[in-house]
Formats: sequence, structure tokens, C-alpha cells
Amino acid sequence: MVTPPQIRGEAAGVSMPVPVVWSADCLRHEPAGEVWLGVREPGTELPDRALALRAALEAAGAPVLDARKHDDAILCAVHDPRLVDHLAGIWADWDQAGLPADYGRDRVVPYLFPTEALLAGLPLRVPPAAHARAGLFCYDTMTLVGPGSWAAIRGAVDAALTAAGLVSSGARLAYALCRPPGHHATRGGYGGSCYLNNAAVAAAALRAAGAAQVAVLDIDAHHGNGTQMIFYDRPDVWYGSVHVDPGAGWFPHYAGFADERGRGAGQGYNWNLPLPPETGDDGWLAALDVLCVEARELRPDAVVVSLGLDAAAGDPESPLQVTEAGYREAGRRIAALAPAVFVQEGGYDLATLGPLAVATLEGAAEAAP
Repeated sequence: MVTPPQIRGEAAGVSMPVPVVWSADCLRHEPAGEVWLGVREPGTELPDRALALRAALEAAGAPVLDARKHDDAILCAVHDPRLVDHLAGIWADWDQAGLPADYGRDRVVPYLFPTEALLAGLPLRVPPAAHARAGLFCYDTMTLVGPGSWAAIRGAVDAALTAAGLVSSGARLAYALCRPPGHHATRGGYGGSCYLNNAAVAAAALRAAGAAQVAVLDIDAHHGNGTQMIFYDRPDVWYGSVHVDPGAGWFPHYAGFADERGRGAGQGYNWNLPLPPETGDDGWLAALDVLCVEARELRPDAVVVSLGLDAAAGDPESPLQVTEAGYREAGRRIAALAPAVFVQEGGYDLATLGPLAVATLEGAAEAAP
């Protein structure tokens, strides 16, 4: 049995009995903005997101648990160990090279990406210059690394693993308050404000603990290209996503289309349901129902939910129009499938983040036997 070291916020008459797992280290990641279309802008993936979520869930009566530290075994089964090492060390290399002090570059921002267009079949080498290495594993300019980023990235992984451990040990539901989010991180790359894939790590941990079949349901407003590609060739982890149509001009632009169905042994174990901008509760929940039917037929032993709250009406990062009631109903429908680990992904409207998370988990608790 997993016995978390500390539980806070538990009081008589707990109204929402879903454990919330977090690491205080998640607050140490301060990207200080993002570079979008060549211009540095304030950005929306802020430490205040985690504080807003924790405060609302604690106020709703959820017990708050500190994440347990884990080794890198499951993490490196999901990700290329070179990516893990890069993220762990790139800030120190950047700082040692004098880029913050001498050049005013206070965050790691790639300027060169070793794509196939550049290499044309040449071997991928590791440049000695830190500013050149910055682009080795990153695929955009939005996902900045600062002095506290690695502690937060690793804390988010520990939160996901702790929540997965609770479910593997018999809990029906658990929520990992992960920050930074993770579903855009691929096996060997990071981007989209994501560094390591918390949901994929949770799914792998559930499999390692004995779950024969895991279903990942991604309800973030944007397609989880990283999770899809990590499991694209595998039948043991099914992936289904409902998201705004990338063909309508939305991130990740190059992935998330309906004809992406898996490959090899994973053929048919990947489902994408892209939605037009302005889709509200009815269309969103209808698409979720399709995914739930497909997942239910697999009889999964556990479900991992990439819980993006950015599909909500008013969120600055997406054009979807889902309401709090829609999220509550989504929680009900997903939790009826199997024991579930909810892993926090996007969601950027600080005023509504907490109520949306509470509604989702309350709905899940109502449906879970």
C-alpha cells in the first residue's frame, strides 16, 4: 500500500473525497513569459495556476497530499534518458556560459533546431555551446527553462506517480496537481509549455503495477501530441482525445487529426475527435461519449485523464465553450469506466480554474462506486 507522508485539509464532513497530490516544488518553475512569433510575451503558464487549484480543492474538502519522491525508472521507460538529462542540466550549463549575466538571456530559449531539414541525414551531434544545445530536444520557442524549472518538472512527475500509486493500491480516484503540464512532451522532445509527460508516466506506472490495459482520455482543449506518440505503437495503452481542430489553426498544428489511428501493434488504439471552434457542452460531451464507448469496450483496468481546463468558455488559450456543468458531467462519465488518475494539464483563466477542477472531481466522485 502507498502511504503518503502527509495529509492536509482533511476535516469532518469532507465533501469531496478525492485525494489531491501536489509538490510545492511546482511553484519554482517561473518561465517569465514565452517567445511567440518572435516576440517575448508575458505567457499564461504561471505558478498562480497551481495555487488557485489547490486553494479551491482544499476549500471543497479534498485531502491534500505531498508527492512522494520516485526514482527515474518509470520516467526513463517513457522518455529518452538523454531528454531527462538535458532538462536536468541545461539551466546550469546556460548559467555557467554567462548567458544570463553577460548577455541578459535570463531563460533558456532555443534559436536553432537540428531538424532533418538542417541535418539531411547527417548524424545528430551534441554542440559544446549551451546556446546551441538549447534546441536539441525542444521543438518550439514558447517553452522556456529557468533556474527552478527542473525541480518543478520533477515534482510534477512525482505528483503523477504518487497519484497513480494510490489508484494501484485500491483508491478509486486520485488527482495529480501537476505543474508544469505534460501532454505535449514526446518521448524525446518538449514543447507547448510541457517538459516531461506526466500523464504518460502515470499510465506506465499503472501498467507496471499490474494493469493489463490502461485508457488515457485527454480532454484538454489541445491535442496531446506527446502522449499520442509515446503510445502510438502500443495496444496496452489506448489513447483518446477530444480537442479543438488543429486544422483550424490551433496548437499543435501538425498532429491531432482524425485519421491518426495508431501504428503497427497499436493500430486502432488511438482516437482523435477534433472539434470546430466555438463547440460547447453538447458537442464536446457527445465526442467524449464516443471515446468512452471505445474505451469501455477494452475493459480497462485503469484510466488516466489528461485534465485540461482550457476547453472552458472564457479561457484565453482556446476557442471552445465548455461550461462548469459540462466538466462535471465529463467527470461522471469518465469515472464510471474504471479507477481513474486525473492529471492536471492546461487551464489558464485563474478565476475559473478552481471551480472547474472542483466540478470535475465532484462529478467523478458521484459516479465512482
